[in-house]
Amino acid sequence: MTLDGFTAIYLFTLAAFTGYEVIRRVPVILHTPLMSGSNFIHGLVLVGAMIALGYATTTTEIIMGFFAVLLSTANVVGGYVVTIRMLEMFKSKSDDHA
Repeated sequence: MTLDGFTAIYLFTLAAFTGYEVIRRVPVILHTPLMSGSNFIHGLVLVGAMIALGYATTTTEIIMGFFAVLLSTANVVGGYVVTIRMLEMFKSKSDDHA
């Protein structure tokens, strides 16, 4: 299935607006657990970007696929960094020396 330009822009705009509205309504105290809990979604985005890059044939598709893989990898790594920092907040002082 191929999407024409208007449909692709429409879907992107709809997804961006929906994502903004969902995240905007999350209380500040839940942002870190929400991000760390959604690492599996970031992983799916990375897999999808790699599959799209694998099917790329034109130079433009390859460049866009490369940046999609690069940005989704940064998203996955950032999610795990946040998770590690969040988990360290819950360690007691006696756990640091063990």
